[in-house]
Amino acid sequence: MSTPELDLDRVRLFPGGGGRGELFREEGARGALVAAGSTVALGALVLWWILTSETWPAVQRQFFSPRHFMAAWPDVLGGFWLDIKMFLVAEVLILAIALMLAMIRSLRGPAFFPLRALVIIFIDLVRGIPIILLILLLGFGIPSLQLKGVPNSPLFWGVATLVISYSAYTAEVYRSGIESVHESQRMAASSMGLTQFQSLRYVLVPQAIRNVMPALLNGFISLQKDVALVFVLGVREGVREAQIYTAGTFNYTGYMAATVLFLAVSVPLARFADWYTDRDRKRKQAVGN
Repeated sequence: MSTPELDLDRVRLFPGGGGRGELFREEGARGALVAAGSTVALGALVLWWILTSETWPAVQRQFFSPRHFMAAWPDVLGGFWLDIKMFLVAEVLILAIALMLAMIRSLRGPAFFPLRALVIIFIDLVRGIPIILLILLLGFGIPSLQLKGVPNSPLFWGVATLVISYSAYTAEVYRSGIESVHESQRMAASSMGLTQFQSLRYVLVPQAIRNVMPALLNGFISLQKDVALVFVLGVREGVREAQIYTAGTFNYTGYMAATVLFLAVSVPLARFADWYTDRDRKRKQAVGN
């Protein structure tokens, strides 16, 4: 039987009930205050460091001019809506094409070797070429051939290049998800008489998508920014409009307007991806327990 002295020590070290919750709340509040204070202090230090620079007034006029920001905003905003449209169209096509490529690569048996080999070659080649270089090659190269029935629009080939490039990367994300599904699932589907395509469609792929959803969301965010790369083809999207404004005024504030627009979309998407990833992790831990 424990002594009263030991019981008192236990209460002091491990307070139960409301005492423990109150202690944790106090520690959490103290940690939040420390984090907020250190963040404000660091931000103030960085701001002071920048504003005390001798060249800051010139930089402010060239990059942060309110007058030029307001003047560039309408055209940049109009071009940014084209970025959003390209992003949405490309994402739908990427998810569908990448899933098809991943399913083909996941087929087993010698009869499917030619298809698997073609997909592997495509993925390796596309992933080995920088996306900006691929945009230049396809965006300028294909239209110059003047092929009958093939579009020559820079907008078309800009979006097509994004779809081709991201499909190769996303296909590997899907494939990793398919391979993460336990082999017993495939064997069970086979024992029920399902073909390989049916096993993938009804058994493996639904589980794989749930496993790789956080990675797909990260690709979603990356694509939202990379659509701006089509400006090298002359497409008048947000960055191109900022470039045109800069060429006419020799002021770079138009680029800041484009930056604000991209941040307004990418930051909420990033927060959503983190929230979903955290929820998915907790769900898996709950199932595991």
